[in-house]
Amino acid sequence: MALFIGVDVGGTKVLAAEVSSGGELRRTARRTTPGRRVDAALVEDALTAAVAEVADGRPVDGVGIAAAGFVDRAGERVMFAPHLPWRGEDVRARLSTRWRTLVALDNDANCAARAEHAHGAARGIDDAVVLTLGTGIGGALLLGGRVHRGRNGMAGEFGHMQVVPEGQPCQCGGRGCWEQYSSGNALVRYARDRIGREPTVLEEACGGNPEQITGPMVTAAAEDGDLVARQAFASVGDWLGVGVANLVAALDPDCVVVGGGVSAAGDRLLEPARHALLRSLVGAADREVPPLLLATLGPEAGVVGAADLARAEAASGAGPSGQALR
Repeated sequence: MALFIGVDVGGTKVLAAEVSSGGELRRTARRTTPGRRVDAALVEDALTAAVAEVADGRPVDGVGIAAAGFVDRAGERVMFAPHLPWRGEDVRARLSTRWRTLVALDNDANCAARAEHAHGAARGIDDAVVLTLGTGIGGALLLGGRVHRGRNGMAGEFGHMQVVPEGQPCQCGGRGCWEQYSSGNALVRYARDRIGREPTVLEEACGGNPEQITGPMVTAAAEDGDLVARQAFASVGDWLGVGVANLVAALDPDCVVVGGGVSAAGDRLLEPARHALLRSLVGAADREVPPLLLATLGPEAGVVGAADLARAEAASGAGPSGQALR
């Protein structure tokens, strides 16, 4: 049986998984992302460890990498990654040489869109916007049932649209980017800012040190009814709807699919987003507003799409640099 592995490389974690042709995850492995201020080799070491754990000594037919960054049109390099140390890195060639197998590379949201179109919420839909909310916001655009990558291969970087002039500083170097108001980082920042100002169980959970608060802590507190945690999700969801309204006004898609780690909160995130979408979208009362859908594959969509990409490249006979496989 052919073995294809997908790897999702985000700002905080690496997830690798063996993925079936039907999009089912079998064996998985996780590692912590070393960070963006380290040598890029350390990130690749984490990827290698996760892939080796999944492979468990078996020969690998191909590995797909879903990278949280700007991938060039050829699918060879990560040109820029706000939350990772890759800057123009020839990731595909280096890893294919290191692993001695086919490696395919694309942006993480593009991989998620591929997966949702093949196996999930966007199945059978021609035009869709796909968003991944994690450390930041990833985005992809499906046009005619295909991922639209753009002239540079970098279409869909919606997270870095400016929504607040001179707003919160972003790791991309800009200010007021959408992902600074609707993402895992935004969720945590909202909660941290209220420690000592409003009653919250998060203060006890973090030992009085706001820097110890994490996204999963906020999610757990919200599920337990904590007001501050629920307000954090309401804020992130509201900003999500505002940004989606802009995308719908520009692109008029059939639907908008939301995935990524933060999407695990489900309607706690999407309900305020739907309200904000209706409030913010021009002509909402006079048009068919596209549904805002939860990604069927959830936070695993990136690894599924990455493995599908590697499987497709193997089937086409294209190797890491476009050469026939031998």
